[in-house]
Amino acid sequence: MPNPQSNYKILIPDDLSSAGLDLLRADPAVCVTVAKKMPRAELIAQIGDYDALIVRSETKVDAEVIEAGKKLRVIGRAGIGVDTIDVVAATHRGIIVMNTPQANTTATCEHTIAMMLALVRNIPQADASLRRGEWTRSKFMGAQLLGKTLGVIGFGRIGTQVARRAQAFGMEVIAYDPYVSEEAARANKIVLVDLDELLARSDIITLHSSLNPGSRRLLDSAAIDKMKTGARVINVARGALVDADALCEALISGKLAGAALDVFEEEPPPADHPLFKLPNVVLTPHLGASTIEAQRDVSIQMAEQILDALHEREVRNAVNFPPIDPTALPVIRPWLRLAEKLGALQSSLIVGRMERVEVEYRGADVAPHIKPLSVALLRGLLAPVLGAERVNYVNAPVIAEERGIIVSQAVDLTSANYTNLISCRVTTDKDTHTIAGVLFNGQQPRVVQIDGFVLDAVPEGLVLIVSSRDVPGVIGRIGTILGQSYVNIAEYRLGRTGPGDMAMSFINLDNPVPEETLETLRAQPEVVDVKQVML
Repeated sequence: MPNPQSNYKILIPDDLSSAGLDLLRADPAVCVTVAKKMPRAELIAQIGDYDALIVRSETKVDAEVIEAGKKLRVIGRAGIGVDTIDVVAATHRGIIVMNTPQANTTATCEHTIAMMLALVRNIPQADASLRRGEWTRSKFMGAQLLGKTLGVIGFGRIGTQVARRAQAFGMEVIAYDPYVSEEAARANKIVLVDLDELLARSDIITLHSSLNPGSRRLLDSAAIDKMKTGARVINVARGALVDADALCEALISGKLAGAALDVFEEEPPPADHPLFKLPNVVLTPHLGASTIEAQRDVSIQMAEQILDALHEREVRNAVNFPPIDPTALPVIRPWLRLAEKLGALQSSLIVGRMERVEVEYRGADVAPHIKPLSVALLRGLLAPVLGAERVNYVNAPVIAEERGIIVSQAVDLTSANYTNLISCRVTTDKDTHTIAGVLFNGQQPRVVQIDGFVLDAVPEGLVLIVSSRDVPGVIGRIGTILGQSYVNIAEYRLGRTGPGDMAMSFINLDNPVPEETLETLRAQPEVVDVKQVML
C-alpha cells in the first residue's frame, strides 16, 4: 500500500529485479508503484503523479509521455541504451535522464564472445540438426579464432572487455573509435585505425557503439562492400547500427560468411523478417544483459541513483546533466553555490537582451569543474527571468542556446590576487557587466568585483545595491533613509573607482526595503541607481 507520508513517488512500468525494489521500498520517503508491461495509454494517464520513472527497453518514453509527466524530475533507464527515451524533450523540461552503463558490462561482453563462438563453430545449426536425428558433421565445418583479426567498432567499456577476451583467444584486435585516445588504446595493447581500414582488415567485426545520427546504419551496403569476402558481423549493441537489408543481401550473396545478432531496429522483429530464413545467421532476443547477476546489479545501481537524485545528494550517470565526480562533490558544492549567486547577481544588474556570457575560471581548484560551474552560473542568470521552476542544471544550457545567448569559457590555472576565482562578463544589446567571486576558506562565498568596483561582499539573502557619486554624506544619508523605514542593515560593503569618483554600496539587509523607500533613495542627487536583489 502507498505510504501517505511519502515525499516521492516512483513508477516502474517494467520488470526490475527485487534487489532494487527492496532498496527503494526501504526508503520511508518513497512510494513505489510497479506495473509490469503497463500499456502506453495507462502510462500517459498515470505519469503525471510521479516524481521518477524507471524503465527497461520495453517502455518507450517519447515526448508525449514526458509532457504528461508534469512532476517528473528524473527518468532512469535500467540499462545502457537510452534510445527509447526522448532525451531532447526531457532536457527541455529539465528532467534528468540517467542510465546504468557499468552494471551489465560483463554480461554483454560475455554474450558477445558466446555469439562469436556460436557463429564461427555453427553451434545453433548443429544443435538443431542433431535434434532432428541427423549426424552431418561435415556440414558444420567451422573456423577457429586463433590468428583471426577482430575489428571492434566502439571501444568503450564493453568494447574494451571484448578485446581483452578476444586477445586471450590469440586474436589480433584493432579498434575504431574517434573518441578514444591513443594512450588508452595502447594501455590495452590495441591499435586504433580508421573505419575503412578496420572494415578491410577484419575477419570478424563486433559493434559496440552508441546509437546517434552519425552511427545509424553505420554498416550499410557501402561499408559492407569494403569488408573482406567471408567476414562475419556481430551486433550486441543497437539494431539500427546495421542496415538489415544490406546485411541480408551480403549473407545471401556470400560476401559475408555469417552474422550473429542480439538486437534489431524493431523489437521484437516481425515474424517474416528475412534474416530468420538464412542458415548462416545466429539470432537471440536481446539477451546481452540477461544474466541474474547483471539484472541484480542494474536494479541496485539504478535504485541508488534515483534515490540520490531525488534526495539531491548527487547525480550519477546522467546523459543530460553535467558530470560531477562524487569524490569532488564536497569541494565543488560551495563553488556551485557561488557560481549560481554570481549569475543571479548578474541577472539583477543587466539591462536589455542577453547576447553573450563569458566565464573565466582561475586557479587549480575550479579549473577541473568548469562544465557544472558554468551550468550553475547559467541557472542563476536565467532563473530570475524565467522562473526557478523552469530552469535547472539540466536545461539551463539548452534555454541559453534557444535564446541565442553565446556562452564561452576560459581557464587560467594562475590567479594574480586570489588562489581561485570565477569571473563572469555578460553582454546585452545595451550594456556589459563583469562580476567576480571567490570562496574564503573554501566555503564562504564572496563577491570581489562588480564592474570597476573592488569590494568584499556576501552574496546571500536580501541585498541593496546602490551606485552613487563618491562624495561625503552619501553613506550616512542611505543609512538614515533605511532606518526611517525600519530596514535593518546586516552588513555594508563599499567599493569605489577613486576618491570623488563613483562608488558602489553592497548592503545586506535583514528585511526588505519598501518601494516608496527605494524611490526616496533614487531621488537623492548623488544616487545614480538603486536595485534590491534576493540572492
